[in-house]
Formats: sequence, structure tokens, C-alpha cells
Amino acid sequence: MKTSLVLSVLSAAGLCLGVGCESKTTYVNPNSSRLVTSVGTIDVQDFAQAADSMTQSLIDNLINAGKLQSAVPSEPALMAISRIQNNTAQQLDTDMLVKKIRVALNRTGKVQTSTTIQYGGAEDPLAAEQQAQAPANPQKRPRAPDYTLSGKIIEMRDQAGNIRQASYVFQLSLSSPDGIAVWEDEKTIVKQSTRPAVGF
Repeated sequence: MKTSLVLSVLSAAGLCLGVGCESKTTYVNPNSSRLVTSVGTIDVQDFAQAADSMTQSLIDNLINAGKLQSAVPSEPALMAISRIQNNTAQQLDTDMLVKKIRVALNRTGKVQTSTTIQYGGAEDPLAAEQQAQAPANPQKRPRAPDYTLSGKIIEMRDQAGNIRQASYVFQLSLSSPDGIAVWEDEKTIVKQSTRPAVGF
């Protein structure tokens, strides 16, 4: 009896190793507290938290305050994306931060974003090509942006005993064409993890 039980267990274990035990995968709400969090990386929820906080700051301090100006009174202000510098040890797609901000600002109806004027090249090469082929008519020339958005993501790491800590600082500036920052904000996200005293 014991021998057959042991053989059954070994057989099941061998089957698991041979074909792989199927794990259960489920969808998780991106706003859920169940998301996997890692001290060593900037997670999707970190980008969302930074973007939400900084967008609200921009809306409260610039748009709702009536300080946002457009060169064309009948149209929303035009914003172009400048350099978002990654000063971390990680390979990051800064659009994880910027795109969320752009979407939220566009939804206010007060801001539009250029997809042809952008640091590092046009986001939409086809639209940029069409602009370049437009006739040399001053009324048909591409509109210059009213503002440019630039920023930096900084990473700092600390350790005390068995506690590891990572701080991620998100900095953004909105500048006018003459190079004056009309809005700036900074969001810091700090994460900690504890290593076991004894590990493998």
C-alpha cells in the first residue's frame, strides 16, 4: 500500500516535471492593490501614480487657473514633447509616463499634443512627411507649439540591515517658447522590501 502510494506521488511529480504543471493566470485591475510590486524596478502602477499626480497638478495650477495660453485664441494650446531623460539603471519607455499625461490633458479640451514636433523625431512620421510636402503658404505652415514638456526620472537606492529601499523621482517642466518654465512638479515614489535573515 505504502509502495503504491509512493509510486503514485513520484509518477505525478514526474508528470508535472515532464509536461509542466499548469499555473492559473487571471486578469487584475490595473488600479488594484493586488498588482506585483518590485523594489528593483519601476512598475506600471508607479508610472500611473506619478502621471495621475502630475497631471492633476498641471490642471489645477495652470489650466483651471486660466494661465494656459494659446497662440491661436480659437484653438487649444499646442504642446510638444521634449526630452524625458532616464537617469535610472533601468531601460524604460518614458511613454509609460508621458502618454498618460497627454491623454488626460487632451481630454480637458484645453491642450493638444503635436505628433510631428518631438525630441528624437516625429511620433507620426507620415504626418511629418505630409507637413513637409505642404505648399510654402504661410497659412498652411505647421503651427509652432505653445509649450514643450521635458523631464527626468531619477533612481536612488539605499539599504539598512536587511531593509532595501528604492526611491524614484519623477520631474517634469512645461516651458514656453522663450524657455521659461511656466509649470514644474516632482513626484517621489519610495518602495521598501525586507530580506530574510537566513536565505538560500
